[in-house]
Amino acid sequence: MLPSEFSEYTSRIFGKERWEKYLRSFQEETPVSIRLNPFKADAKRLQIISEGAEEVPWCRNAWWLQSRPRFTSDPLFHAGAYYVQEAGSMFLDTVLKTYITSPVCMLDLCAAPGGKSTLSRAALPEGSLLFSNEPDRRRANILLENIIKQGYRDVVVTNNYAEAYRRENIEFDVVLVDAPCSGEGLFRRDNAAIDEWSVKNVRKCAELQRTILSDIWNTLKPGGLMIYSTCTFNLLEDEENVMFLCEEYGAEVLPVPIEEEWGITGSLHPDFHAPVYRFIPGVTKSEGLFLAVVRKPGVLKPATTEKKKILAKLKNKLHILYDGEPRGEKKGKDIVPAHAEALAILPVEKAFPSVELSLEDALRYLHHETLTLSPELPRGYLLVTYQGLSLGFVKNLGNRANNLYPKEWAIRVMK
Repeated sequence: MLPSEFSEYTSRIFGKERWEKYLRSFQEETPVSIRLNPFKADAKRLQIISEGAEEVPWCRNAWWLQSRPRFTSDPLFHAGAYYVQEAGSMFLDTVLKTYITSPVCMLDLCAAPGGKSTLSRAALPEGSLLFSNEPDRRRANILLENIIKQGYRDVVVTNNYAEAYRRENIEFDVVLVDAPCSGEGLFRRDNAAIDEWSVKNVRKCAELQRTILSDIWNTLKPGGLMIYSTCTFNLLEDEENVMFLCEEYGAEVLPVPIEEEWGITGSLHPDFHAPVYRFIPGVTKSEGLFLAVVRKPGVLKPATTEKKKILAKLKNKLHILYDGEPRGEKKGKDIVPAHAEALAILPVEKAFPSVELSLEDALRYLHHETLTLSPELPRGYLLVTYQGLSLGFVKNLGNRANNLYPKEWAIRVMK
């Protein structure tokens, strides 16, 4: 049951036809979509992209699936071959493809669980550097896991609030603010989001969003791009925050090319007609997204993307969870290889002997069980793979192999 205040307000701004389509969407199956990691896999390799899968038109290497498979039982999911992501949020690919044609330094400010960060790094030109940040520590650990699984080394994962970036006077060519919001786009799949919704919370979220936008604006270089998005529908958190950027900071709203058949809705604010993009369930094949792209006044200077140089300035100033450089841990006479080294896009096969696992053994490995390997294999650290993609390391002792998969990542249910 939708809150009455939400229904009254949203039906008014949607209009009768959109509102009726939105209500009908609650009787339909929630679409399931994935996006390939183009540096690790292709569509022919993934069995889950079966016949009948439909390409997401606004994102490269992305599909809607016919049904929802058990992703946790697919070792290729854990190897970072693909990412499960809501299709509307993949519209970011069209944005980046339209405006980013040379290497940039980009910040994804509110990045957990990592969908938009991993999409961004796949879409950005080679030589780019991405800072993927999440203020909440628990969610930052989830972000870190997903970044490592996807294998990117030119991504720095941080756990800071926006004001920390502002204080250190860091400059970015692109800033993505996928802001915490009232979550109206979650209503179809999460009853808790409905229960937590209130007009008071909408206003609270809008105030928080403006604080975040103000805190991070000065880190955007003159002429740089800010991408603002939410997964909610109301004008207060959406169009009115874009209007705030225009009125307060002189931001210029930029158009993004779209096709009519995508069913994307423009501005619903009676006094704001700049190009913004709203995905409404039942109207668009999406759970819900609002997105706008703005440019900061000024002329954009060439990007600085040298990671070592940038990180040298930030030493002990930001809470950096991962700098993209996996390092082994010294234990006694051994150096235990970092799990991130196994999953990195750059291959490590030459540094470590590898062993290909069956599906059964791959799932046992991901469940953090001890493996028994062929006695012909060398002792020491081995890279374990499934269908040619790395899953992690074991230490082969001969009679058994110690499982070095991170315990906190282990799948809990075997099937």
